[in-house]
Amino acid sequence: MTTTADIEAALRGVLDPELGADVVELGMVRGIDLEDGIATIHLALTIAACPMRDQIEGDVTRKVSALPAVDRVQVRVAAMSPEERSALMGVARRKARDQAGPTMVSPLTRVVAIGSGKGGVGKSSLAVNLAVAVAAAGRRVGLLDADIWGFSIPRMLGVTGRRLEAGPDRKIAPLETSGLQLVSTGLLLDDEDRALMWRGLMLSKALEQFLRDVAWDPGLDYLLLDLPPGTGDVQMALARLLPQAELVVVTTPQKAAQKVAARVADMARRSYLPVLGVIENMSGFTTEDGRHYALFGEGGGRELADELGLPLLAQVPLDPFVVEGGDAGRPVVATHPGAPSARAIISAAARLQELLPPAAAETCSARLTLLVEQLGAGAGSG
Repeated sequence: MTTTADIEAALRGVLDPELGADVVELGMVRGIDLEDGIATIHLALTIAACPMRDQIEGDVTRKVSALPAVDRVQVRVAAMSPEERSALMGVARRKARDQAGPTMVSPLTRVVAIGSGKGGVGKSSLAVNLAVAVAAAGRRVGLLDADIWGFSIPRMLGVTGRRLEAGPDRKIAPLETSGLQLVSTGLLLDDEDRALMWRGLMLSKALEQFLRDVAWDPGLDYLLLDLPPGTGDVQMALARLLPQAELVVVTTPQKAAQKVAARVADMARRSYLPVLGVIENMSGFTTEDGRHYALFGEGGGRELADELGLPLLAQVPLDPFVVEGGDAGRPVVATHPGAPSARAIISAAARLQELLPPAAAETCSARLTLLVEQLGAGAGSG
């Protein structure tokens, strides 16, 4: 005798052709009834007018009709609630991550994306200076300018006149500068003033090429990505292409910026992209005589971090050295390490490495080696 469990097993062979998962896993089957040889399948689609409806209904009918003692199949279709759609997209995103194809980025490389909800919060300056600070700590670091339209990192590192080139294996060789491996759309164009008028698919394809066609050093400890602002195609492609990626959210102290930044964290979590922490940029200005001015409000970064249950990695003050260094291609952490902004960024870089240590440092053999060294040092001191 056929049971409802048999019907459910058959329905696992019915795939949503757009999402690439079966209708049971996606939560599209609301119920199964079987009585007098009539199987009734209650199916929920994302929208009532789903263009894949006929194909899905036909596949359901064929799969279930093939079971013994099923004489007729009825498919009752309804539209999903917003909550059901959200759960379905969560399953689809997780499957996309699990099935991600290989890239040239080693699975042992720690991938840290620097993101923000809106532009103008200093995200790119922070990405550059964090990368330089982590490299100065003795790590091997790559920096990917994933802000495809709004690339600015080549100028911030003083390499606007240089170009990426392909090696003998036709893989793109990253540019070596400031102790970093750098890749940016700006290193592919002859004129940095030229506008890139690309649509969403082109953006995600560009990111895919930077990850699959660039000969990144397999020994990189960290790869930092400067994301475009918002929660669009590049962010979703990152979650799919690099399952090991984690996110740092940048905001200013202003309440409006904090609320927009919260959406980035929400996007990350719904895309199974862990959030490492929050950096508050432009945290006021202190004059030489010690007077402090909260030019963009106060508390937005701390409030966001507390709301998300995450560490506040740094509060970076306004500093003319940051602007000067960005325009001249000399990052402030390298040229003025004692400046208030540089000290805050260097501290954030150190905290980032504590929260996400190089993968090699987390292996059992590495921990054993460290233990042996500690025991040896203890014996020597005795």
